[in-house]
Amino acid sequence: MPSTQEQITAQRDAKVRETLGELAPIWLVYEEFRPREDAIIFNLVYNDPSYGWMNRRFKYDGFNNVLYHMGWRLLSEVEQLEILEQTPYLDGELAVHVKNAPQHRASGTTLVQR
Repeated sequence: MPSTQEQITAQRDAKVRETLGELAPIWLVYEEFRPREDAIIFNLVYNDPSYGWMNRRFKYDGFNNVLYHMGWRLLSEVEQLEILEQTPYLDGELAVHVKNAPQHRASGTTLVQR
């Protein structure tokens, strides 16, 4: 028996909180219900600790309760500012992430051996 859009959306929301909740705040920027598949195609925007602000596309399969990753792209600074003006889909504390690569580290003091 096919599920309703409300049932599948509730299942999707629970799965997203379970798998991506630690990355909140997260914005839902696109959503398409596919009743013949019991699925939802959607895009989430958040600040990834390794890559920065990204727009990731997902498919939630309600029949199997599985979240599929379908690609991503990084956001421009203008797009980031536009997203921050909107209400998040999942609330959370916005933190600044420092990428763990030498080019992203602050150039501090140099160690001098004597």
